[in-house]
Amino acid sequence: MIWGDHMKNIILIGMPGAGKSTIGVVLAKTLGLNFLDTDLVIQQIHGAVLQDILNKNGLVAFKKIENTILSTISVKDSVIATGGSAVYSANGMKHLKEDGTVVYLQLDFEEVNKRIKNISTRGIVIEDGFSLLDLYNERLPLYKQFAEITVECSGLDLEAIVKEITLRI
Repeated sequence: MIWGDHMKNIILIGMPGAGKSTIGVVLAKTLGLNFLDTDLVIQQIHGAVLQDILNKNGLVAFKKIENTILSTISVKDSVIATGGSAVYSANGMKHLKEDGTVVYLQLDFEEVNKRIKNISTRGIVIEDGFSLLDLYNERLPLYKQFAEITVECSGLDLEAIVKEITLRI
């Protein structure tokens, strides 16, 4: 985990509702690291919430915006919570992996479905006509492809997930 004179970043990936932001904050506090949420960076730069950015610009433009952010982030000693769609950005994920360990917060579909009640307003990158299950099935291989560590989060509480990550990084 130590990389030169600093700790490698920890990059959290996973479906919307997996807990990347919530777990990321607690993990950062536990390890004494900084915390960065890439969705919040996008919102700050564009002065709007994700759903408004998606509505205004469309999916393709949003993915380009996200790719630019992910490809240019330069932080050390940080937990980085990515948007669920970060794995569509091969360049961004490659850049993040250069100085970090990618942790996939895996949830079974039933749990994701239970947690996501606001699919149309949450700022989820989803094609027209796609169901949440379609999105889950499309992203699952990408999460697995980029993951260096996979933590099965279904049935675990926040503390157990943070403990599992700290034991495995």
